[in-house]
Amino acid sequence: MNDATLRREVDQQLSFALYGAASRVARMHKPFLEPLGLTFPQYLVMLELMAGTPRSVGELGAKLGMDTGTITPLLKRLALSGLVTRQRDAQDERRVLIDLTPAGEQMRDDVWGVSGKIQSACRLTDESLILLRDTLDACARPLPD
Repeated sequence: MNDATLRREVDQQLSFALYGAASRVARMHKPFLEPLGLTFPQYLVMLELMAGTPRSVGELGAKLGMDTGTITPLLKRLALSGLVTRQRDAQDERRVLIDLTPAGEQMRDDVWGVSGKIQSACRLTDESLILLRDTLDACARPLPD
């Protein structure tokens, strides 16, 4: 098999490998997130909120690559669970600000601990984790032309 033929094999495509890895990694989170009552997308929102609050819905969506139609129901479910609050911004009524409740704050150590469990399950050293993360970030956010 020559190089051109090899590049045309589905399992040799970067897109195929990325899709498969993303799917597997999301599924790997499930046993760690179920005891916390979180789905994988909710976990990502909680991680982002734990980096600093309050945050606007638009800011969270942009940071996580989620449109309003995706993130709004997620935030509503987190609010119903008592983990976040949703309030109109006093300075701009069009904006909704999201903040952690005391119950959400209490989850901080457990939520942050999930990434270590995933790192261990993937058998990644700190160095290989950083290299992988930086490589994926470079793929997801290529430099402008």
